[in-house]
Amino acid sequence: MGRAAAGAVAALRPNAGGDPGSPAGARRAHRRDPRRAGAGDLHRSPGALTLQRTIFDDVHDDFRESVRRFLVKEAVPHTEDWEAAGAVDRAFWKKAAAQGLVGFAAPEDLGGAGLSDFRFNAVLDEEIAYTGAVGDYLNLLNDIIAPYLLDLTTAEQRERWLPGVTAGETICAIAMSEPGAGSDLRGMSSTARRQDGHYLVSGSKTFVTSGITADLVIVAAYVKGEENVDGLGLFVVEKDMPGFSKGRKLDKVGHRGQDTAELFFDDVRVPLENVLGEPGRGLHHLMRNLPQERLSMAVYAVAAAERALEITLEYVRTRNAFGKPIGSFQANRFALAELATEVNVARVFIDRCIAAHSAGELSDVEAAGAKFWTTELQFRVMDRCVQLHGGYGYMEEYEIARMWRDARVTRIYGGTTEIMKEIVGRSLGLR
Repeated sequence: MGRAAAGAVAALRPNAGGDPGSPAGARRAHRRDPRRAGAGDLHRSPGALTLQRTIFDDVHDDFRESVRRFLVKEAVPHTEDWEAAGAVDRAFWKKAAAQGLVGFAAPEDLGGAGLSDFRFNAVLDEEIAYTGAVGDYLNLLNDIIAPYLLDLTTAEQRERWLPGVTAGETICAIAMSEPGAGSDLRGMSSTARRQDGHYLVSGSKTFVTSGITADLVIVAAYVKGEENVDGLGLFVVEKDMPGFSKGRKLDKVGHRGQDTAELFFDDVRVPLENVLGEPGRGLHHLMRNLPQERLSMAVYAVAAAERALEITLEYVRTRNAFGKPIGSFQANRFALAELATEVNVARVFIDRCIAAHSAGELSDVEAAGAKFWTTELQFRVMDRCVQLHGGYGYMEEYEIARMWRDARVTRIYGGTTEIMKEIVGRSLGLR
């Protein structure tokens, strides 16, 4: 089975020492310790609100238990520190790599586990959302960047880059968005001109996750001045290449623990050995990987919504007003009944999408629909849960406040809700 089963599961030993606690100890009021989820919860997904699930096998359940134990011990206690710093300590990625959680789809001889089963990705995505761990890079690397490094690289490129990536020593990023382009991939202004065995890459990128800490950046730029080549190319820029500079670390409303940056390229000389795939075919490569990227976001959204409902149910059972728990008020019961049902519906839909993707059958239209529906639901759940917490829901020491601010961007990144609806709408013959 490789390292994800024989390593990531077995190497994550229970009771590895210490009490992980919660991000702020006792100040995280009404936070259920994620460690309390036992084996009986695993087929029901991260939380306790969902229907019985059938898409996972025992090995995925073992993996879930191990991932949760690792995140609660090594990530959750550092949430506030990492958010204050605006970046995760690089040592954490090495610890995650040692557990087989970084690049597990890579071949075993290059440090991975050779696992192409997306259900492992889904488990990791869900546990990051459910535990509240700052682990955006794990989603980014395994779900978004890894396909480029595995499917488009030559044997030499894989041997050069993957050992460092899977060891957690080489941090990667992908730079597509530009200040003036947004979701319009064809509107990019970054260029790459071939000259003397290199491509001169020029332009600027923004909203680059892990941009500050990245050692390797996959950059999308239009190939110019080359005969028989017309289109986007993908170029791997290394951090020390002359002409490559990192701008400011962007000050975000949410996901504060994950660095996000502006990047600048001024005639960066990228050798031909650092070109990914076929020059001019970059748009095709990007579009091919978008369904998995969007499904990953949908998986995260549903798990986060489940967690929000869980902590809110705990809160309304214990918070008293007018002499009784606020959960006993009909208006609140009805609100939570509606949200719980919607989340269950979303869970069934997303499990179907996970199964389809694992079988190689998920379409871009289905992925777009999953992305917009679940992220809209996620924010609606978060907003209602904040309301049910009252003034406490707006206080930083309450978990729901952080979840609420983290949820807002999910309707934007990876393709806005409006773009996703456009994809679905056009599939209906409406143009």
